Amino acid sequence: MPEHKAFVIVGAGLAGAKAAQTLREEGFDGPLVLIGAESEHPYERPPLSKGYLLGKEERDTVYVHPPRWYAENRVDLRLGTAVTAVDPAAHEVTLADGSRIGYAKLLLTTGSSPRRLTVPGAGLDGVLYLRRLADSDRIKEAFSAASRVAVIGAGWIGLETAAAARAAGAEVTVLEAAELPLLRVLGREVSQIFAELHTDHGVDLRCGVQVAGITGAGGRADGVLLADGSRVDADVVVVGVGITPDTGLAAAAGLETDNGIRVDSRLCTSDPDIHAAGDVACAFHPLLGKHIRVEHWANALNQPQTAARAMLGQDVTYDRVPYFFTDQYDLGMEYTGYVEPGGYDQVVFRGRTEAREFIAFWLAGGRVLAGMNVNVWDVTDPIRALVTSAQPVDAARLADPGVPLTDLLA
Repeated sequence: MPEHKAFVIVGAGLAGAKAAQTLREEGFDGPLVLIGAESEHPYERPPLSKGYLLGKEERDTVYVHPPRWYAENRVDLRLGTAVTAVDPAAHEVTLADGSRIGYAKLLLTTGSSPRRLTVPGAGLDGVLYLRRLADSDRIKEAFSAASRVAVIGAGWIGLETAAAARAAGAEVTVLEAAELPLLRVLGREVSQIFAELHTDHGVDLRCGVQVAGITGAGGRADGVLLADGSRVDADVVVVGVGITPDTGLAAAAGLETDNGIRVDSRLCTSDPDIHAAGDVACAFHPLLGKHIRVEHWANALNQPQTAARAMLGQDVTYDRVPYFFTDQYDLGMEYTGYVEPGGYDQVVFRGRTEAREFIAFWLAGGRVLAGMNVNVWDVTDPIRALVTSAQPVDAARLADPGVPLTDLLA
């Protein structure tokens, strides 16, 4: 153990705040420093594209803890502070002002950043990205004044912001390079349902298109130019084309990186005194037998608890099945499991897809890899049990609403 006694967490989002909480709950009584580049107290991101963006949730509901919690729990919270380097040999992190903080254990929860458009006009005013609380504020304000909104990218962020723009009364055009929204994530059978959801709510959904540029006047965006020469008029352009894990500090420090910071099932990096959690962590998953990186809220909520306990020397493993959720218009959905693009051979539906009240299951070799419940509730636990059991199931019984999901494991 180095002479430094502090545990340092770099990244003051949900993952960093939950790690700090767990360390205190597990009895760590030493110096604890939580460093964040943003000036906001740690907050949760899902409301930024859901309830908060829609105006259904107040600002103070997005914060992980009340502001007083950090002082009350002796967490040295340093906001608006950038970490510029990690020195594993010296067990120190360097801040932007040149000062250094020593650590006994270090947790990296640096998260990720939105991928940026590189087409002409991408830097115009009115081209917006959603990642931070301030971004959500800007988009909410823009939607309140816009009559036409273009959304580039039909992933989760793109579709959720499209739904929010429609709720604000704007005409919405969604532009997607793939044949269907969410095609890589959900596959053709289920992504078609989300396409119909948005067209049914008046969205002009254009798939299989390429963005060639952003047009503008007076330094402000006024439309999107497509590769076929056509143009979509827009007062606001929201870009949601994916995120990139923020691995710069880790890579510069010599840690192993590959689609994120590579960690084992204890969320430990290639340096035994440095852990990583959340969006940035590409973690070995015991159930799947491989490394995966999951960009969803549940990982940021739960992984830090394992990482914190591992930092304290406890024998722990992160083996939770990936989970995420979305709310769009009158559709609420939860997804449990993990399927790589094209990694399934069958989709089984239970319920009424036409009414958007169903469960979809992705199978390979008769095994349930993942399940998605749409406007059907209180089934996450049995879906998780089906996924983790790795037992083949009878597809006909799986599709039968009259057969309890718990009976499929009997």
